[in-house]
Amino acid sequence: MKAFSIDRYGKNSGRLSEVPTPKVGPHDVLIEVHASSVNLLDSKIRQGEFKLILPYKLPLTLGNDLAGVVIEVGPQVRRFKPGDAVYARPPQARIGTFAQWIAVHQDAVAFKPVNLDMAQAASIPLVALTAWQVLVEAAQLKKGQKVLIHAGSGGVGTLAIQLAKHLGAFVATTTSTANVQWVKALGADQVIDYTQQHFEDVLHDYDVVLNSLGGDVLKKSLQVLKPGGRLISISGPPTLQFAREQGLAWPLQQVMRLLSYGIRRKARQRDVSYSFVFMRADGAQLQQITALIEAGIIQPVLDRSFSLESTAEALQYVEQGRAKGKVVIRIK
Repeated sequence: MKAFSIDRYGKNSGRLSEVPTPKVGPHDVLIEVHASSVNLLDSKIRQGEFKLILPYKLPLTLGNDLAGVVIEVGPQVRRFKPGDAVYARPPQARIGTFAQWIAVHQDAVAFKPVNLDMAQAASIPLVALTAWQVLVEAAQLKKGQKVLIHAGSGGVGTLAIQLAKHLGAFVATTTSTANVQWVKALGADQVIDYTQQHFEDVLHDYDVVLNSLGGDVLKKSLQVLKPGGRLISISGPPTLQFAREQGLAWPLQQVMRLLSYGIRRKARQRDVSYSFVFMRADGAQLQQITALIEAGIIQPVLDRSFSLESTAEALQYVEQGRAKGKVVIRIK
């Protein structure tokens, strides 16, 4: 089958090649991939940024999102059958959705929302699960609370704004001048144009901050939180708790502890908490997200689409950081 794979880590590594069709395990579904989408995570994996905590074996097919049709199921699979339209974020150890087929454990798979086409559905899993696991699980965001979602026009930001509004929160976000009205239309109550204002000078007494940006923004985000507030980052630095959850060796656990020591200390000084969330595959949560999509509460936001043959170009486009919503790879 055709797949976009890397033989080595590097910014421009990767090529379209022929790779073996995946083997189907007892609990797996084999999916013909109709569409995938590009995430910054794909670029970071390609460049080797996660090779210490995600020790992939090379060559590696990239891709963390999919929508497609089930063509075969393992003997222990009961929920899905050939012909089912599904979508998923595969478990991190078994990524590879920039390909014509992929075998995915049934627990990571959900039925595709009936009101989305394959490209729209493929844009959802990773960013929606990230937003869910930050806002619902980690933050336990409640009606009437205030949340700041950085980078509101990005893939995670567009979904997180919609989910936070559904949960009844007051939502602030940051974006550039060109996107101010656009993120307001998504549901943001207050929009900070970072080219004109410093968010830390404007926003105060927030319950939660979802950070997806760099260390400087992370530190400044502490200033907008009220005592007892929660700073949750999906861009790092990772924590000791994360390292333990990943089952990393003791030396790596200590590295993670040291990497996050500074921000954790600053958070304690302000009587707030810091945590790092690395999204995990979860078909049950994705099915709950499906219900919100079919009810019209959450809608996908697509920027551009590329062919499988143009995957390298799609990765380069996403790395520029200017995409409004998600970038899709159309495979079938």
